[in-house]
Amino acid sequence: MTEQQFAPYAVKQSERGRLISEPSPLGRSEFQRDRDRIIHSSAFRRLEYKTQVFVNHEGDLFRTRLTHSIEVAQIGRSIARRLGLNEDLVEAISLAHDLGHTPFGHAGQDELNACMAEYGGFEHNLQSLRVVDVLEERYAAFDGLNLCFETREGILKHCSREDAEKLGNVGKRFLLGHRPSLEAQVANLADEIAYNNHDVDDGLRSGLLTLDKMTEVDLFARHLEEVRLAWPQLAERRVVHETVRRMINTLVTDLIAQTLTNITECEPKSLEDVRVAPALVAFSPQMRAWNSELKSFLRTELYRHYRVMRMSAKARRVIRELFQAFMEDPRLLPPQSSNQQKADLPRTVADYIAGMTDRYAIREHRRIFAIEEI
Repeated sequence: MTEQQFAPYAVKQSERGRLISEPSPLGRSEFQRDRDRIIHSSAFRRLEYKTQVFVNHEGDLFRTRLTHSIEVAQIGRSIARRLGLNEDLVEAISLAHDLGHTPFGHAGQDELNACMAEYGGFEHNLQSLRVVDVLEERYAAFDGLNLCFETREGILKHCSREDAEKLGNVGKRFLLGHRPSLEAQVANLADEIAYNNHDVDDGLRSGLLTLDKMTEVDLFARHLEEVRLAWPQLAERRVVHETVRRMINTLVTDLIAQTLTNITECEPKSLEDVRVAPALVAFSPQMRAWNSELKSFLRTELYRHYRVMRMSAKARRVIRELFQAFMEDPRLLPPQSSNQQKADLPRTVADYIAGMTDRYAIREHRRIFAIEEI
């Protein structure tokens, strides 16, 4: 899609630029350059071995943060194309949104936040911005990836007022009560569509969920019935794939239709109109209710399943004990972290732990606490 084909309220190009000025790229847009920098970053590669729901060593076919981010980008681009938005910006935001996630998923984040309670806390969304602004070390002229303002704004999905005040222009919208671009709104809901439906798939694959139990969820039951009527002899694994595929399609189709309705009613003429309007990218009321039911079901039946909770408890202990060890004796930190620790040891420790993969965190814990390890 060319710039001339974008809707009037789409982000056509970066109007606020980069923190450090650079020559314009040749043969690609500014947001394509952002996407490329994200894909080539160390933090992006590490997502391959970071938990979505199941810790990496529990199986090769479960989603990781990397596969999840790719799926979010695919869904987001499809939605953006139908809405006349900037697909490259949506893709860049989608691929970067989880760069700051800790090992061991939300259990790791919650524990690291608890460890950092006296030092400003820890939030993976802010950490993703910190990764692209500060922590990546790839370029001679600047720290981080020096991404465009619009990409950075989209990465920062939510933020407290206290944190927003420290972030300058990228945090200003939280102080003003404004919305981000429609591209950022699309990436946010594409994330929700991806993780809800793919957690269903992974939950069924793991055996922690069953098809019979899933029929308690209206959205799933409707699509499962369609599949069974059309293919009564279909093998269960293919039944699951077909059902989840149809659910994603239904959610995406509803989101596009409702968003177009919202845009028609609000009549935004520019990006600035989008910023002062209510959130325009949304599900219909009925689909929002079905989606909420699915999220509630997953929270109760999957995320709080005793087997998941056992692994989460182990993960939290690993994070907590690593944090305590590094705080008590900073000499245990690797040399590359020593340059920062004098200025802010707790944040240095949090950065180091957050950057770990699941298996690296487990190995690091063994190296420090197991007598037979070196």
